[in-house]
Amino acid sequence: MLMRTDPFRELDRLTQQILGTASRPAAMPMDAWREDDRFVVEFDLPGVAADTIDLDIERNTLTVHAERAERDTDLEMVVAERPRGVFSRQLFLGENLDADQISAHYDDGVLRLEIPVAEKAKPRKIEVSTGSKGGDRKAINA
Repeated sequence: MLMRTDPFRELDRLTQQILGTASRPAAMPMDAWREDDRFVVEFDLPGVAADTIDLDIERNTLTVHAERAERDTDLEMVVAERPRGVFSRQLFLGENLDADQISAHYDDGVLRLEIPVAEKAKPRKIEVSTGSKGGDRKAINA
């Protein structure tokens, strides 16, 4: 039996995974880094209205939802490369982060989250006594 092959099928599949499709937009790009006692995460969401952004936390899983509205259906689109619809991304936060103290700010198409390190995960000093009577004490880094 003879089968026809499409040399561009694999390229189309990879492009859809990276860039998304109209019905399934690509994931929002993200950068994350640590600054002192907090982690900073930034998501690129150009053209997304701030009131469509929704942040939820459940069991140390942070979910970010955003929506870029569809264009007027009466328009005759010539080129439509910017994904539209609902975007969603999940971050799994470690136990060493304080999920109750997350702050979020949206400006110029960038959503910035600041997630502080939990107090229990920060380095601390422990007093160690020396001698049999608990006389001299010395601080040692834990």
